[in-house]
Amino acid sequence: MKAVVVEQYAPIDQIELKEIYPPVMEPGQLRILVEATGIGFVDGLKIEGRYQTKDPLPFIPGTEFAGIVSEAPGRPGGYQPGMRVMGMTRSGALAEEIVVNPEAVYPLPDGIAPEVAASFRANYLTALYALSARAMLCAGEQLLVLGAAGGTGIAAIQVGKLLGARVIAAASTLEKREFALAHGADAAIDYTQAGWRDTFKELTGGHGADVIFDPVGGEISVQAFRSIAWRGRHLVVGFAAGAIPALPFNLPLLKGGALLGVDLAQIPVREPDVQKRLMSQLTGWLADGQLKPVVGRVFALEDFRDAFRTMQTRGALGKMVVRIAK
Repeated sequence: MKAVVVEQYAPIDQIELKEIYPPVMEPGQLRILVEATGIGFVDGLKIEGRYQTKDPLPFIPGTEFAGIVSEAPGRPGGYQPGMRVMGMTRSGALAEEIVVNPEAVYPLPDGIAPEVAASFRANYLTALYALSARAMLCAGEQLLVLGAAGGTGIAAIQVGKLLGARVIAAASTLEKREFALAHGADAAIDYTQAGWRDTFKELTGGHGADVIFDPVGGEISVQAFRSIAWRGRHLVVGFAAGAIPALPFNLPLLKGGALLGVDLAQIPVREPDVQKRLMSQLTGWLADGQLKPVVGRVFALEDFRDAFRTMQTRGALGKMVVRIAK
């Protein structure tokens, strides 16, 4: 089969597409023919060996995928050949085939394109878990979304609206702000401008942010926390800016505010029942059309490097997807 193989941690230009043997199945596992794979910020870090944990070399990158079950001996988890699924795994999705445990996949509602499914689970589960299970976002509250045009940012906008919040998108370019507004944000601000906090204060009538969804990090995180409302909740989702911020402890004291960590990788291990409930809610929204996931650009497998390069640029809109099956 064809697969992207990381033999040494390196920039994406040094990673190659190779012909390798398909993965071996263990009892109780499923073999999936991969149709599409989502490319996220974490995938890029893993390839370069800069993520918090390192995948043992060699490895196939890619954590989120959509595909068709091709082998299911004993029908583990109730799955059988021909069923369409979407899944998440530690690695292995940038390949024509992947072998996973049944817990790694979820049935795909009818009529959902592989490109949509491959860019759905990680972003939208992160958003719903963060906003609902962690921040307990309520209808009518003010939600500030940083990095609003990225994959998790757009997901947070859409989920926040479904939960009844007023959503203000923060992004660095006019194109990104228009993108966020087109996908549900009530207002948008440019957080690269010196006076952006004054603009935000006006937009909230002086109230501030009840909840901050923050996949960005860096100095912008500290500035955003200074605009949090009394008893506001700041969701730490990631550090796309590269720098991990240092927040003065007097700010949570003065604001009555809380920092809440969101680590998607730990949810299936530590809170499997919560994940199951949230995935049921998400797929229900997906099936009835209330939720329309946003796909960025779609690339052929041979062009996987371009998918990573695009994802890593500040101009990226939505989540990049690599189409595996023709």
